[in-house]
Order: sequence, then structure tokens, then C-alpha cells
Amino acid sequence: MLCDICNNNEATVHLTQMVEGETKKIDLCESCSKEKGVDDPAGFSLADLLLGLGASQQMEEADSTSTKCPKCNFSQEEFKKSGRLGCAECYEHFEEGVEGLLKTMHKGTRHNGKAPAVWKKMKDYADQLHELETMLNKAILKEDYEKAADLRDKIASIKVEYTSSTKTV
Repeated sequence: MLCDICNNNEATVHLTQMVEGETKKIDLCESCSKEKGVDDPAGFSLADLLLGLGASQQMEEADSTSTKCPKCNFSQEEFKKSGRLGCAECYEHFEEGVEGLLKTMHKGTRHNGKAPAVWKKMKDYADQLHELETMLNKAILKEDYEKAADLRDKIASIKVEYTSSTKTV
């Protein structure tokens, strides 16, 4: 079996990981595994461990112009090794690369958390109502009165639906 990186040497190091229920296997030769830091746990990139080899290189390519945070001087290299950022501004500075990593690691970039079903239903209702009201205001400003009337009717029906569903709870 050949190395997945160089495709020249015989693979002697075999890594297996589970990502979102899928098994990913990576086979490396001895020189590539040393180059990637697999034999040195401190040198092996956490991003590579979590996301497969090459993930940290994608982060570097995404933000190759500036490699250190202007506030705390934290570098991408430090992030790759520790898996943590130095300060809140690092998230903005390395935004493009970190966002891609988060999307791959998790099912999105926004944490919703858990809440009781009643709270979730109320929040979803409020969010939907807010979005429709924003669209209604935009339609009115554009003088698109047909769309505004449709949105008004939709808002009214959602309010009726929500109040009737909360009475049964």
C-alpha cells in the first residue's frame, strides 16, 4: 500500500478517524508521517487530526497574507498545534480559515444549544415573525404592495396558528 501523501513509498503508519459517522483512513510512509509530526504528538496538527491531512494547509491558504493576530500575536501555527486561539480578535483575524474548519468539524458555525421544547417553539415563532416583518417593511419601502399584502396575511396566519397551538399546551 502506497503513502497517501507522496504516492511513492510503502505506507507504514495507518491513521483511522471517524468524522460525522464516516470512517476515514490515511496511510503514510515513515518520512511523510515524520514530516506531518505524527511521531511527535506536540508537532502533529490538531486540525489535521480532526479534519484529515491537509485541513490546516487549507487554513494557511485561506489567510496566507497575514499569519499573526494583530492583538495577541497568535499565529496559525500555534492554532494548528494547540487547537485554540489566543484571543477574541483571532476569530475575526483568522475568520475565513476558522469558519471552514468549524463547518467541517461541526454541523454549522452557530451554536444553538438545547432548550425546552416550549422555549424553542417560542424562539422559532419570534424569529420567523421578525423575519417576515422585516420583509414586509422592505416591501412597503419598495412600494410592492402585493407582496406586502401577502406578507401581512402570512404574519396574521402565523400569529393565529401560534396562539391556537399555545392554548392546547
